[in-house]
Amino acid sequence: MTQSENGSPAPAVPGARRPGERQAGAGDRPSGESPAAPPRPWSRRLLSKADEAVVRGIVRVSDRALGPYQSAVVRIGFSFTWLVFLLFEWPHRRELYGPDGPWSWELGERLVASNHAFTVLLWSDSAVWFEAVYALAVLSAAALLAGWRTRTMSVLFMVGVLSLQNRSVFMGDGGDNVIHLMAMYLVLTRCGRVWSLDARRARRSAAGGAGGTDMVGIALWSVLGAFLLVATAGGRLSWFGDDGPVLYVGWATLLWGLWLVYGLWWYVTRPAEGRAGRENARRLMDVLGNIVHNATLLIIMAEVCLIYATAGWYKIQGSRWQDGTAVYYPLHLDYFSPWPALAEVLGSSGLVIMLLTYGTVIVQVAFPFTLFNRRVKNVLLAVMMLEHASIAVILGLPFFSLAMIAADAVFLPTVFLVWLGAGVSRTAGRLRRGRPREPEEAARPSGADSPARTLVG
Repeated sequence: MTQSENGSPAPAVPGARRPGERQAGAGDRPSGESPAAPPRPWSRRLLSKADEAVVRGIVRVSDRALGPYQSAVVRIGFSFTWLVFLLFEWPHRRELYGPDGPWSWELGERLVASNHAFTVLLWSDSAVWFEAVYALAVLSAAALLAGWRTRTMSVLFMVGVLSLQNRSVFMGDGGDNVIHLMAMYLVLTRCGRVWSLDARRARRSAAGGAGGTDMVGIALWSVLGAFLLVATAGGRLSWFGDDGPVLYVGWATLLWGLWLVYGLWWYVTRPAEGRAGRENARRLMDVLGNIVHNATLLIIMAEVCLIYATAGWYKIQGSRWQDGTAVYYPLHLDYFSPWPALAEVLGSSGLVIMLLTYGTVIVQVAFPFTLFNRRVKNVLLAVMMLEHASIAVILGLPFFSLAMIAADAVFLPTVFLVWLGAGVSRTAGRLRRGRPREPEEAARPSGADSPARTLVG
């Protein structure tokens, strides 16, 4: 403080400095104190958080195959449904899909020429060819159910489903449409990572070190390649056009592409000297496989939600569903009454009919909106599965109900599926009179650290 002329202290002037005093600059801060960063604007903070969320999402969908238990139970459910249907209809297979059916080979050929559906049954009108295709459909469904060579069997399963269903389009009860779609989706999923013979083989290979040459896989891959070559050379499969699974992509392009990808996967994962040079290719294929699997699993979930949403909204528009009497009429049709006494008991109560009618509509319309609440979703999921089981018994539609239950299983919680798998494993161990596998071993998926070293499995 300076003295004024009359001896009183002079007022301090902001910014003034005493004699001999250096003006404080930006670099004059207490020792050990870092400069405070200026606050970022809210837009930059929002963009930073969005970038972090995008990175986490990309890592999540590419790092591993999500829902291994859900995809496995969908695989088991649909292959079991199709296998049981084929075996149940074995005595009537010729009338349903073969040369003795009312939908003749000529009519089927004309229909396929107009709608461009895929079926290998129309490649020949020979009875031997029909029996071979039907047997292939049965064997591929059984192999896919067990998880043996899952990648290849999913393709053969798709071929068998499409060939039989597109041969006679009037044979079905609604569940065939769901099986038709899921058979194509399963090809793009990694549905054999748990609860499969492939997963068990991968665990044994990882525990015992590098395995030998997969002669079974090589033979199967070679035979299928030779068959594809003959079919393509004979003009049975097209490379491009409007008759493939995707617009402008023919069945030859899809099947040959899968055949080459399976061969490349075997090459980059086979145990051999100098494998480090193929590690990057293996990782790239693993990432691409995870992305395709996760995208397909999302499509399956969206498909199930779409089925229930459309079914519920169409029911709302029906007058019989509006007045609460819709369930009454199928219960009194002889075609849908395998147990007439049970149908009579349910149909005799007006309150039960009203509750079943309105409850069905409410559950179907509400289910897609309950996915954001896990507890409510699980309750409605159990209700819908119970409803389909009731339809199987009361209305005599077992295969439709099994197909819908298998589709619903994609939403089952992982904790429940792991518990169920561990229980089945313990029970199977007791039946074999051996030591049951530990729950951790039964529930451990075969990940990238223990890949299945097979050519087409």
